[in-house]
Amino acid sequence: MQYFKKNKNIATDNWNIDWRDVNKTYPNGKKGLTNVNLSIKQGEFVAIIGLSGAGKTTLLKTVNKINEISSGSLTVGPHNVNDLKRKALREFRTKVGIVFQGYNLIDNISVLQNVLAARLPQMHPLRSFLGWYTKEDTEFAYQCLARVNILENAYDRAKDLSGGQMQRVALARTLAQKPKIILADEPVGALDPIMAKSVMDGFLLVNKMDQITVLANLHHVDLALQYADRIIGIKKGEIVFDDSWDKVNLDVLKNIYGEQLEQFDEQQFIETKRKREIIQEEINSKIKEFK
Repeated sequence: MQYFKKNKNIATDNWNIDWRDVNKTYPNGKKGLTNVNLSIKQGEFVAIIGLSGAGKTTLLKTVNKINEISSGSLTVGPHNVNDLKRKALREFRTKVGIVFQGYNLIDNISVLQNVLAARLPQMHPLRSFLGWYTKEDTEFAYQCLARVNILENAYDRAKDLSGGQMQRVALARTLAQKPKIILADEPVGALDPIMAKSVMDGFLLVNKMDQITVLANLHHVDLALQYADRIIGIKKGEIVFDDSWDKVNLDVLKNIYGEQLEQFDEQQFIETKRKREIIQEEINSKIKEFK
């Protein structure tokens, strides 16, 4: 794993994210975001929570300009995102990886080939067309698979994997881009609790080991509190909470979710804190194994 520790392309420089007075209005007139002012520092693990339709995905996708803001300014690292076009935008997006709920893998090729596909945009056009990967690219792909504990499935076809395994492959493929930032849009929404934990462990590991910023939309409040260091609450396109995970309480959740708040009581906060401590210990042990 020496590559991750030494390579300067893995988030060792400053790629902060800054929204200033950002608004997003869709063509139909619907407001997606209203007066968003946020700063996320390099290496943070941030969870965005809120009801469906509150603006979580809209906010997330402004970072790599899938959603273009209507007004205000957005800077990511050294880039003014509003100004990025064509080639500059394509190059920028190689540094901002995104993991979707739907995996987006190629079913009939191997796990390893899926991960190697992330290297295609950085390859010479002829090599890219023929699929001629360098020895360094292949070795790095293996490292990415090992990082998220899916190396043993390197030669399996993607379609033969479980949902949790597929999502870890999707994360490994994103790592192979050598990103500064990883965006995760409901990455465990379709997974059972055991598979969800394995995927979230992968996000936390790369965040802690490689200082890669993780910005994740999460439907489950308990997972957000167990993994993220910072919680952003969004309601009807407005930021209504932004603080460390341990500042979240029932009043905060009621403000974010209103009457649609799922049953969550003080005992669950205690249990969530206990699980968080266990998870952090497990991740610290894994980090020691890699070093």
